[in-house]
Amino acid sequence: MGKTTPLYECHVKAQAKLVDFAGWDMPLHYGSQLQEHLYVRESAGVFDVSHMTIVDVTGKDTAAFLRYLLANNVDKLSAGKALYTCMLNHQGGIIDDLIVYKMADDFFRLVVNSATHDKDIAWITQEAECYAVHLKERTDLAILAIQGPGISKKLSELFPTIDAAMIAELKPFHAHRMDEWFIARTGYTGEDGFEIMLPLHDAPAFWQKILKTGIMPCGLGARDTLRLEAGLNLYGADMDENVTPFESNLTWTVALEPKERHFIGREALEKQLQQGVLQQLVGLVLEGQGVLRNHQKVRINGSGEGYVTSGSFSPTLKKGIALARVPANMSGLCEVDIRGKYVAAQIVKPPFVRHGKKTF
Repeated sequence: MGKTTPLYECHVKAQAKLVDFAGWDMPLHYGSQLQEHLYVRESAGVFDVSHMTIVDVTGKDTAAFLRYLLANNVDKLSAGKALYTCMLNHQGGIIDDLIVYKMADDFFRLVVNSATHDKDIAWITQEAECYAVHLKERTDLAILAIQGPGISKKLSELFPTIDAAMIAELKPFHAHRMDEWFIARTGYTGEDGFEIMLPLHDAPAFWQKILKTGIMPCGLGARDTLRLEAGLNLYGADMDENVTPFESNLTWTVALEPKERHFIGREALEKQLQQGVLQQLVGLVLEGQGVLRNHQKVRINGSGEGYVTSGSFSPTLKKGIALARVPANMSGLCEVDIRGKYVAAQIVKPPFVRHGKKTF
């Protein structure tokens, strides 16, 4: 048996299909991954993402340390705001992607992936040695993600009146604190929604409260197809330490200004820009029938070859879609090798779906 979240018994009682995910026993679905996916696009769903890693960084050097550690610039943040960023190695490769929240001038919160927990903690600890900072992993907190266009109508049923009103007014990547609870308008589905960090002992009762409002419990299966439709990268599939943000459709997460800010990987990225970025991460939409899967070969006459990094069937579009790493000059139509047969696909710029609507 793997590690479990405080909602494990809730998942068992709901007859969820439990699978191993990075050493955690997590719900894949509660009966129908397709139904869960569509319900989030049309109404509202809740995900247990308590397996993710929360690290609080405090101390007088916190801002300086994070300016050095992260490719995006925390100087953009005021208290209660968040940004998405990559954490790079010295070759510009992506150690992980994460969200960083500014809680106060000397207090930031990082939320990183569970599959990269050990290497992330080791890297952050190593790089923090020369800074007056304190790192605290928050194993006492759970995370629930409520996502979908119907979420805003449910807030008054979930939170006290004053807090519900403040949460409803949050802009994307802004957050609200309620004592030990922390509610951010963030997510991984391409829909409106909130990610709620709360004490472990509060999680089961709040989970049940969420379900009583008509919000559907959803597993990691739907979360993956939702994020793929939204064009959001999955660490370990669409990016890793062997590729840079420039090769991963994440150029927008790298803050090269101001020029005097030194961050890990900067020199390698600047060198790559000077020499030319040779690969790009693009979207693929299958022209005919079939399902795109990871590692399938992609080719286009005269422009070389690439490969699918994440592929699946899109429940919203009812088509095969994928993210693929291909040569930088590749565009238009291409072909994908599906079980030995090349099938035509269109190259598009992600996302595929935004707020329930086709984007290409």
